[in-house]
Amino acid sequence: MCGITGWVDYERDLTGARPKEIAQAMTDTMSCRGPDDEGLWFAAHAAIGHRRLAIIDLAGGRQPMVAESDGLDLAVLTYSGEVYNFQELRAELVTRGHAFRTYSDTEVLLHAYLEWGEDVAEHLNGMFAFAVWDTREEKLILVRDRMGIKPLYYYPTPAGVLFGSEPKAILANPMAERVVDADGLREMLAFVKTPENAIFKGMYEVRPGQVVKVTRQGITKRRYWQLSSYEHPDDVPTTVLTVRTLLDDIIARQLISDVPLCTLLSGGLDSSAVTALAALDLQEQGLGTVRSFSVDFAGYTKNFKPDAARATPDGPYAHDLVRHIGSDHTDIVLDSADLIDPAVRSAVLRARDLPVGMGDMDTSLYLLFRAIRKHSTVALSGESADEVFGGYQWFHDPVAVNADTFPWLAIGDVVGHLNLELLDQDLLRMLDIPGYQADSYHDSMAEVPRLTGETGLEARMREISYFNLTRFVQMLLDRKDRMSMAVGLEVRVPFCDHRLVEYVFNAPWAMKTFDGREKSLLRAACADVLPESILRRVKSPYPSTQDPSYGVALRDAVRDLLRGDYLPSQEVMDLVDARKMVSRTDGEPLPRAPLERLLQLDAWLREYDVKVHV
Repeated sequence: MCGITGWVDYERDLTGARPKEIAQAMTDTMSCRGPDDEGLWFAAHAAIGHRRLAIIDLAGGRQPMVAESDGLDLAVLTYSGEVYNFQELRAELVTRGHAFRTYSDTEVLLHAYLEWGEDVAEHLNGMFAFAVWDTREEKLILVRDRMGIKPLYYYPTPAGVLFGSEPKAILANPMAERVVDADGLREMLAFVKTPENAIFKGMYEVRPGQVVKVTRQGITKRRYWQLSSYEHPDDVPTTVLTVRTLLDDIIARQLISDVPLCTLLSGGLDSSAVTALAALDLQEQGLGTVRSFSVDFAGYTKNFKPDAARATPDGPYAHDLVRHIGSDHTDIVLDSADLIDPAVRSAVLRARDLPVGMGDMDTSLYLLFRAIRKHSTVALSGESADEVFGGYQWFHDPVAVNADTFPWLAIGDVVGHLNLELLDQDLLRMLDIPGYQADSYHDSMAEVPRLTGETGLEARMREISYFNLTRFVQMLLDRKDRMSMAVGLEVRVPFCDHRLVEYVFNAPWAMKTFDGREKSLLRAACADVLPESILRRVKSPYPSTQDPSYGVALRDAVRDLLRGDYLPSQEVMDLVDARKMVSRTDGEPLPRAPLERLLQLDAWLREYDVKVHV
């Protein structure tokens, strides 16, 4: 896992001192993603940068990696991610005449490009974002994995393009303007994820499953993968067996690492399944026990109060799984002082590049990953199982399912991240967030791959699954990538393997709920490796602190902010209402979401020097 960046300009010589200085600055912004090594490669019209987090072939995987022939550079690769089928690809490429100097998946990917060109991604199983500068044709190829696990952004310029793993790499180049317009604000506030929208004006994301090609003639885009619909061929027992067979293969592939590896364990079905299957695989290989980590808050289990989203605390269930499989487990326990620490909150904002976070859930995730990084470099996560197997509440709530919008927006306060209470009301009327959400919803509806003859609930649940797999999951994958890579931790997501996603997407909804519960197929596929308590447990989202002192600390932070002379947030926030909110004396707990938004927006506008143009 790494950070990549680069600059292509067909009208400028990038080997000069000033362009090299700028390219170095772009690469330096990726140091958190790649603390182990760095590299830069220059040609007249291309500057390619890389920061490395060494995972496979620690000595042989340096980048940018160059393919040469007769002393001439053929292609240059900068790559972030893991190709899990690199060993099979390597063997195939050897039969096709390729010779290798290292055992890294990076060299396999580079030779795969030489063999298959722009079609290379179709041969890959993994999570990846990479750029290839083909010196023979002076063209740049940007490629992102099918599910969008690894981020990749680009910024067209009059004579080329800037690109990077994160916006901060692009923004380090003075050609990139730090401007957010009305559409950027809409995207930032609407709690939807529009493919290719990067919020900053003029900047784009490479869409999951997309190839972007840059030449002297301009920029072209091609989808090499997207979800498709077909008749599911199997009955329930065969489907359960196929899911388990796929998971066994996926976990085995994703346990390959030359550095310490662990799992993230919440005590829910998803993370417990990953941890238990990892433990089983390691045991069968004679490689010892799996190491697992959980996040908890001081006093959380003892003082836990059920709410609309969470019926139970995670701790007891995580410990049930630990006892069941005998993992080497550590609880990372946080308190409110950790969560409100200004230095930590600033680090989280810099990791995200945008004020689109989830409050203490972002901060605690960052702190969890920072603690894990002291022991492990790679972690396996249960992320995305809810989108794949249908675990969220909105899959099962008739009101949400039948709403003429994204189902997570129909749930309301259960999600809790759309609170616009302190936004300037004139600005909100102009932005028309509901209209933006409706347009996004209808665009997504038009993309859904239909199955001939499918009607009623089955057709609707195919739509709901598609929304979750192409819109909602992108927000969570981006969050997990940013929080983990901010501390140099690689997080792998087995449930995003495209083979599993394609297969389960096309299983009928009646089959996905055959036992009358959420995630029936996953529960049945892993029943033999999990304790009964976890098999019975109802879905519970990632935890949020319930400590009242956290809300008090937020209020105090906002009060301190409002005493300042310069508040860039006044462009978008109603500071009069904010002062009224933090001055309340009715004894009722203050709503945390609007206070989080005010603090984050103000810090972002200040630290990133963003200009808002509406």
